[in-house]
Amino acid sequence: MDSATIRKQFLAFFEGKSHLIVPSAPLVLKNDPTLLFTNSGMVQFKDYFLGHGTPKRKRIADTQKCLRVSGKHNDLEEVGIDTYHHTMFEMLGNWSFGDYFKKEAIEWAWELLTEVYKLPKDRLYVSVFGGDKGDNLPVDTDAIAYWKNIVAEDRIIHGKKKDNFWEMGETGPCGPCSEIHIDLRSDEEVKKISGKELVNNDHPQVIEIWNLVFMEFNRKADGSLEKLPAQHVDTGMGFERLCMAIQGKTSNYDTDVFTPLITFITENARVQYGEDEKTDIAIRVLADHIRAVAFAIADGQLPSNTGAGYVIRRILRRAVRYGYTFLNFKDPFLYKLVPILANQMKDVFPELHAQLDYVTRVIQEEEISFLRTLEKGLGLIQNEIGNSFAENLKMFTSPLSKLTNEMVDQLAPLQELTSKLAKFYIKQTQDSINIMRELSEKYFDLTKGKSSPVLSGEKVFELYDTYGFPLDLTSLIAKELNVGIDEKGFYSEMEKQKSRSKIDASKETGDWVLVGKDSKSEFIGYDNLESEVKIIKYRRLKQKNKELFQIVLDKTPFYAESGGQIGDTGYIESANEKIFITDTKKENDLIVHFADELPENLGAKFNAVVNKSKRRLTMNNHSVTHLLHAALREVLGKHVEQKGSLVNEKITRFDFSHFAAMLPEEIQQVEDRVNAKIREDIHADIRQNVPLEEAKKLGAMALFGEKYGDYVRVVTFDPTFSVELCGGTHVASSGNIGLFKIISESSVAAGVRRIEAITAETAEQYVRQELTLLDEVRVMLKNPKDLITSVKNLADEKHALEKKLEAINQEHANNLKDQLITKAVHKNGSHLIIEKVSVPTADALKNIAYALRNQFDDLLLVLAADVDGKPQVTVMLGEKVLETKKYHAGEMVKTLAKEIEGGGGGQPFFATAGGKNIQGLDAVLVKAKQIIDAQ
Repeated sequence: MDSATIRKQFLAFFEGKSHLIVPSAPLVLKNDPTLLFTNSGMVQFKDYFLGHGTPKRKRIADTQKCLRVSGKHNDLEEVGIDTYHHTMFEMLGNWSFGDYFKKEAIEWAWELLTEVYKLPKDRLYVSVFGGDKGDNLPVDTDAIAYWKNIVAEDRIIHGKKKDNFWEMGETGPCGPCSEIHIDLRSDEEVKKISGKELVNNDHPQVIEIWNLVFMEFNRKADGSLEKLPAQHVDTGMGFERLCMAIQGKTSNYDTDVFTPLITFITENARVQYGEDEKTDIAIRVLADHIRAVAFAIADGQLPSNTGAGYVIRRILRRAVRYGYTFLNFKDPFLYKLVPILANQMKDVFPELHAQLDYVTRVIQEEEISFLRTLEKGLGLIQNEIGNSFAENLKMFTSPLSKLTNEMVDQLAPLQELTSKLAKFYIKQTQDSINIMRELSEKYFDLTKGKSSPVLSGEKVFELYDTYGFPLDLTSLIAKELNVGIDEKGFYSEMEKQKSRSKIDASKETGDWVLVGKDSKSEFIGYDNLESEVKIIKYRRLKQKNKELFQIVLDKTPFYAESGGQIGDTGYIESANEKIFITDTKKENDLIVHFADELPENLGAKFNAVVNKSKRRLTMNNHSVTHLLHAALREVLGKHVEQKGSLVNEKITRFDFSHFAAMLPEEIQQVEDRVNAKIREDIHADIRQNVPLEEAKKLGAMALFGEKYGDYVRVVTFDPTFSVELCGGTHVASSGNIGLFKIISESSVAAGVRRIEAITAETAEQYVRQELTLLDEVRVMLKNPKDLITSVKNLADEKHALEKKLEAINQEHANNLKDQLITKAVHKNGSHLIIEKVSVPTADALKNIAYALRNQFDDLLLVLAADVDGKPQVTVMLGEKVLETKKYHAGEMVKTLAKEIEGGGGGQPFFATAGGKNIQGLDAVLVKAKQIIDAQ
């Protein structure tokens, strides 16, 4: 039975049990501060469990895209190493909201597995909750009784809270669960040890396939449990594991869920899957990670450096690293897997196939970017190891009197190799790799393996954090070069970062405290900006050592942040006090108002008042975003789709799919088109509760990654121009916007551009300032007839003067170099120059130093320089002086820099330092002479 049939039979089975089949929610979550991604099938139904919403039907079933890489359900490091963990996976599930409970859930699960899927009954085991003293919870005797009617008692396992009490997170709905496990081992293995003994012991062939959760409780912030208003069923069955069991495989990756991807990978890598563990892991990583990355992007989450975007970037880069290191994919490859995946999933998750070109381009651009970073990281490893060799060599040779003639002879080629390596510095070339390898071998022989350079924990962590190198990859490279790594230091740096993150993200959320009867809050802010309200409930929130309060009202005119539009601010006022509302947000479907304090009389009647000026300006910017979207599609093409937005009272920021920077004339066309629509003063046709399919027929675009109900709100500005699904607040007619001005167009990610624009008074002020600036320029240029020509002539004149000044400075540098040559003193086998000079630029000083090094191969140069009024010290050593190992430019300059109250460093032959005290330049000369005389 193929995977598509397995999925269809699951949905058909529960449809036959009167369940409504619903589509998967997006992977990327909005309006849920507790999660970055949908990590289980129940997430889209959380409000129903909490009593904040009413389901369409009491019985529902679906297959849900899930992603687990962070937080409580962190599987990322296991993915690819074993054969049954994944980043993205499908969760088949059936739900009962206050309808059937344990009996039906258990009986139907067994019926589907054994009668429809024909899984062998003698290979199935079930576990039940065995009670917990800490929570004062008894054994789940009901579940045991129902299972005894189906299976022998010796197949029922009493599980601990860790395995058989399911919790969504630290707080929220939870309850005992009953898991169904299957033993996929061979008959020979089964005879040796019973599968019962291997349940929940991480055996790759004795695995859980279905978890039946009986939602009875709500975990409060203080850790206590309270009964939910109604009993619910939440079941989740891992689709990939189910396919493995039905198809008779011993690995998820051997099923037809993954084999099309794996076949393509192995053909392109020219390796066989199953022959080498290292390449097998890499193949599994690529086959798994492309699913998570592609669907996250399709659902609206672009790779980035923060939040959910950072998680997606980490997954993508982990795949690139494995492909680069173990499969020899030196060029972008992951993006080539997207068409295979899209075609495979188009019938169940069509969003990827619909955006195939866009998702492919984004992934390809991300790969190109990271491969550059990967090369830099490899170069950094070489550079650090080279420096480490040099330092160890210096320490090893410091007591020169103890070196034998044989050891001195051995040191010569090492020093030569170290010098060669310095010339490559951070360049990632095969020559530098070969030199590094030869250096490490000679060093290892010289020290008899007793001394080895060590890559510091700080550097290993920098490679991990900045360049995306995992510890095992750095270890592998270092081991090849006979170099150790400071693992203890690495983990210490990791803990420091975790501590910083915990402090930054620390948030304590209290339990809701009811003031009146709990009910769903109603939003009335489309038509009202103030209203009489009552407080339903509140809770305390402590974030970054500041106490805030979250308040829920029975009805509210405050718009909660959603769809890119920021939340309203304002105040609630009773007869005796006024409480300012600093923000309004959604938590799932609950409208939450933020305040710095609570009213003294929580039961009073309040007048809720929205900040009208802020709302009006925000509406201008939201409505113009719709006009902008339509204009972009007219000018650039129908491939343009919204990929994100921010709308507040100051600006509208609109992200859209497009793979090239907009031309100036295109920006002007878009701006002109929007302003033309503003001048038409188009009435905003806003229709509530329109059936979704009818809205689509009207031309409304449903954005990928957004979750829509059966009924939607449609906002139209001219049915031939702009029709969108939108829950935001809007102007009554486009003329209210006044003026639209684009102030920037830029890239925000691969394949995504960003426009920032302003409207109304803000746009007028911007234009006024620009015109004032233009007038000032005209006055400064004495009101020329042709302003552009005058500015161009001025720029040309400036460029010519800069060229003349450059020539003068070069002549001055040449004269100064010649003067310094005449001042060179031959001392102790070197040409010694210690002088105070004055130069216009730091580059001039550097050029003089290199010119003198070309003049003398035994140069020992110290210059104390006045660089345009700022003190600087330069030390340069010739090749012969460097070979004596008496001096190190970097160490010398650090000592000399103290005289000018500064610091610096550099390479063994050349180093510079800057400082604050120009009066200390004379002291630099004195100190330099002391250092040289001491040798």
